[in-house]
Amino acid sequence: MSGPEGHAPVPSPLKREALELFAPLPRHYDRVAAVLSFGQDPRWRRAMVESVGARQSERVLDVATGTGMVARALVRRYGCEVVGLDQSPQMLAGAQARIAADRGLAKRVSLVRGEAERLPFADGEFDHLTFTYLLRYVEDPGATMAELARVVRPGGRIASLEFAVPGHAVWRWLWKLYTRVGLPTLGRLVSREWAHTGRFLAGSIPGFYERYPIGRVVELWEQAGIVDVHVRSMSVGGGVVMWGTKRVESAGTDGSARPA
Repeated sequence: MSGPEGHAPVPSPLKREALELFAPLPRHYDRVAAVLSFGQDPRWRRAMVESVGARQSERVLDVATGTGMVARALVRRYGCEVVGLDQSPQMLAGAQARIAADRGLAKRVSLVRGEAERLPFADGEFDHLTFTYLLRYVEDPGATMAELARVVRPGGRIASLEFAVPGHAVWRWLWKLYTRVGLPTLGRLVSREWAHTGRFLAGSIPGFYERYPIGRVVELWEQAGIVDVHVRSMSVGGGVVMWGTKRVESAGTDGSARPA
C-alpha cells in the first residue's frame, strides 16, 4: 500500500472548519460513529457499497475516505482496487494504520491527500466512485458533483452516503431531540472533541437540507451527467444512500456525440 500522497491544499473557511473538526477524531472514529448512530452507520455504509456493483478487475475512488471504512469494505466485498482520498492528514494516518495491519487490504488500497473539488486524477480514470458525508463540507455542491463525475468512466457507478432529516413529523421531532441533546451528551462521555462534533452535526445537517432538499441534490447529480439516480432512505430517514450511473455518450447518425 502506498502512503498518503499529494500536496496540502489551501482550505476555504468551510474546509478549515471541517479539518479542525475531524483532526482529533481518527483514533476512535469507527467505533464511536457506530455507537452514536445506534449501529446504523455501518449498515448504511454496507448499503452504499452494495449499490456499487464493482468487479474484481475494476478501480474505485473513495472520496472523503476518512479512516478508510468504505475503502476496506469495497475491497472485502469485490476484491477491487481502491484509491482513498481525504483532505485530513489525521484521518489518512488513521486509515493507513488500519489498512497496513491487513496484508490483503494493503495490496489493494492506496491513499491520497486531496480535495473533492480538485481531484488529482485524469478524466474517466476510475470505474466507479463513492463518497461519504461530503457535500455539507464543500462551498459549491454542484461544482463538486461535476468534478466527481469527471474522473469516472462513462457507464461507471457513483454512490454516496449522507445523514438526512426524517420526513415524518414524529421521527423528525425525535431526530431533533437526539441531535440537539443526545449526540452532544453521549459525545461528552467520549471526549470534549466528540461533544463538539455532536453539536456541529445538530446544525450542519438540517442547515444543508434547507439549502439543498433531496430533490435539489438529485438535480445536482443529473446536471453533473449522472443518470438513473436512486435515493434510498435509511433508518426512518436518518440517513440516505444515493447512486447513479455516469452518462454514456453515443454516436449520432451524423457521427456527432449525443447522450445515450
